[in-house]
Amino acid sequence: MSPAAPQYSNADLPQFETLLDCLQHWSTTCADEVHFVQPMGPGEVVEYTWAQVNDQVQRMAAYLQSLNLPPRSNIAILGKNSAHWIMADLAIWMAGHISVPIYPTVNAETAAYVLAHSEAKLLFLGKMEELWPVVKEGIPEGLPTVVLPLGPSKSGSQGWNQLLSEFAPTQQPAQRTADELATLMYTSGSTGNPKGVMVRFGAMTRALLGTAQLYGIHRGDRMLSYLPLAHAAERAVVETGSMVFGFRVYFSLGLSTFIEDLRRARPTLFFSVPRLWAKFYNGICAKISPRVQSVLFRIPVLSGLFKRKILQQLGLSEVRMALSGSAPLSAKLIEWYRGLGLELLEGYAMTENFAYSHGNRLDSARPGYVGLPFPGVDCRISEQGEIQVKGPTLMMGYYKLPELTEEAFTEDGYLKTGDMGEVDELGRLKITGRVKELFKTSKGKYVAPVPIENRLMGHALIEAVCVTGPSLPQPIALVMLPLEEHQAVEHNPEERAHVLSQMTELLNAVNAKLEAHEQLDCLIVVKDLWTMENGFLTPTMKIRRNIIEAHYLPKVEAWLKTRQPVVIEP
Repeated sequence: MSPAAPQYSNADLPQFETLLDCLQHWSTTCADEVHFVQPMGPGEVVEYTWAQVNDQVQRMAAYLQSLNLPPRSNIAILGKNSAHWIMADLAIWMAGHISVPIYPTVNAETAAYVLAHSEAKLLFLGKMEELWPVVKEGIPEGLPTVVLPLGPSKSGSQGWNQLLSEFAPTQQPAQRTADELATLMYTSGSTGNPKGVMVRFGAMTRALLGTAQLYGIHRGDRMLSYLPLAHAAERAVVETGSMVFGFRVYFSLGLSTFIEDLRRARPTLFFSVPRLWAKFYNGICAKISPRVQSVLFRIPVLSGLFKRKILQQLGLSEVRMALSGSAPLSAKLIEWYRGLGLELLEGYAMTENFAYSHGNRLDSARPGYVGLPFPGVDCRISEQGEIQVKGPTLMMGYYKLPELTEEAFTEDGYLKTGDMGEVDELGRLKITGRVKELFKTSKGKYVAPVPIENRLMGHALIEAVCVTGPSLPQPIALVMLPLEEHQAVEHNPEERAHVLSQMTELLNAVNAKLEAHEQLDCLIVVKDLWTMENGFLTPTMKIRRNIIEAHYLPKVEAWLKTRQPVVIEP
């Protein structure tokens, strides 16, 4: 569906040791080419060339060096994605320090923990909007702060642009090496306090050079950055990818302008998560029913025009490679996008290997599987069914947690992922659950909740789900509706009846495909929204299973006594 991409070759690409080497290379060879495109507000968009990016990074590095912080100090970055987020990251490195990204969606308690545990000496504060009142209580008084453009006002802070005007570019940029610690990436903390994953410079560049062998990433590509840069996947694919290969990055101003930002970018590479792929699909189906789509898809000539029109509406008409991660895609979604001419390639990785582990290939993608190991990665399944991987991007360890670091690796150096999996005849990996998430029913049968949750998550009325049931005769499913549907059910009896009907139909369909001991006894539609603020979701939107179970399991017995297959929590 997409036009042929311009011909770019990576044959002469230097073997970069660090992203600072990348910055030096592109700012020298392509100084006047645009690297970042940043919307600043309604109708205002600013473009930054490689030379301008390098100049701002050098000036901010000079400011950081002027503070005379201890060598290799930890410096935090908190804020939504922006051109200046990445410039701050580069400036921290150029000044000889270590960056500590923090999810902009964390609560005050988590922000305070990360800043204290990392002993951050300074904070770069970016765009926060409605999240700032929640997080600011966790920022220690007296922590030196530099506010990025679009960032919130903070007493006692310095402004990025003001500092740029006061400092000349550094004359002594720090020389960093591949084996040095570059960044601490704190995990989302789904089972306790987040852990600081230590990532070296060489792991970042090695990941992208390996990926390029498979997907042909090049300087002519374009990407939109909107998933949190504090997440390993966005940081690897967008920040590191653009630095290694020199392609252009566009940023999104926010949810209200997302489609506009996407159409501006016209990305050739697009990375997203199942939740957004489903929202795109549901949005199209709300305008054009699946039945009408089916008819139009079969009409010669008109079919091609119709499919291209859909992709144009979504801003994806020039995408040549679409990547998906963080959770499994439903087969229905994969087939629908494939019908439009867009192959969704699922992948699998962790913060602990800097998002470099497995991915599907265009010629061998299989729904439900996350593909083959990336170049240099070795994967095996332990006797207990756990996925274990070894490769060139494995973490140096968990910051200040030597015992947990030792527990994370086998004696022969494989990372114990904590995920369970199986491999097909071609070596493609399928994730079957989490080792620690298995639970036993009162009948003594073990149940893996994730595969059941994946079957339920394909439904348009489900925003999040938790399958649980330790010590119950059969598993149950706790389901959260999307916000709009959640509000409609609360105030509209007809919508309530519609949800009951849809959920009953879904429950029967899912149970028909499960083993007897896995079949759901009941599906409960919860009345409270699960959010990051109330602790039910991690900053990466994963469910905190232990928190959810502690809240709902005491209520389950009363719901089961109703003997209703679907219960809407009163």
